[in-house]
Amino acid sequence: MRRYIILLVLAFIGFSCQDTKSAKKEIPQPIIKVDTIPEVPKEKIFPKGTPENPMIASQAELKPFLAQYGKENPETKVRIETRLGNIEIELYKDTPLHRANFIMLVKNKYFNTTQFHRVSPEFVIQGGNNDTQTTARNRASMGNYLLPNEALKKYRHVRGAFSAAKYSEQNISKASSPFEFFIVQSHRGAHHIDGEHTVFGRVTKGMDIVDIINAVAVDGTEWPLENIYMSIQIIE
Repeated sequence: MRRYIILLVLAFIGFSCQDTKSAKKEIPQPIIKVDTIPEVPKEKIFPKGTPENPMIASQAELKPFLAQYGKENPETKVRIETRLGNIEIELYKDTPLHRANFIMLVKNKYFNTTQFHRVSPEFVIQGGNNDTQTTARNRASMGNYLLPNEALKKYRHVRGAFSAAKYSEQNISKASSPFEFFIVQSHRGAHHIDGEHTVFGRVTKGMDIVDIINAVAVDGTEWPLENIYMSIQIIE
């Protein structure tokens, strides 16, 4: 039920794709009760940060951690499964930190029972969050961290681009949310956010499903009236 707001314990759980045509618009996160989100295993958490910022992994820790994880887990293809159909994604090898992080979250089943929580008509569909305390705990167990921007000029926000959401406030480095992503649905693309967000993959199959999701009814916060939960599987 959408009756309360997520505890502010996790300062970065409000990540959202920033549409600069409506900059600084804050989108409230409605609450929908879900009781069965799997906890992330404690042995697979990121290294903890500094004493000054114990919940935020330092860049000195994060980059080598993800680089090593990427070497050991080279997968680049995933399938997003929803009740409306499936979407297949190819992740780019030359955005290595984003690819490694995403694969790690998939293997830890973070995304399962999260949902496409934002649908912006003729713009994007955004996923990787919901509004339960369990999801907040899962994020805390992974470590409250940001990914360095890896935007490359050759990867633009064309239709089908798979890109990282980011926390827009006090984020001059354009660092990415590690937990949320969006898919560009617009036939015109979303080039006003090129360079602002890291495109780290593309849809290879299922753009018709992206279109179906983008057409669902939403409330005033762009939250679908009927939840669109997901699970994500490794293809190869």
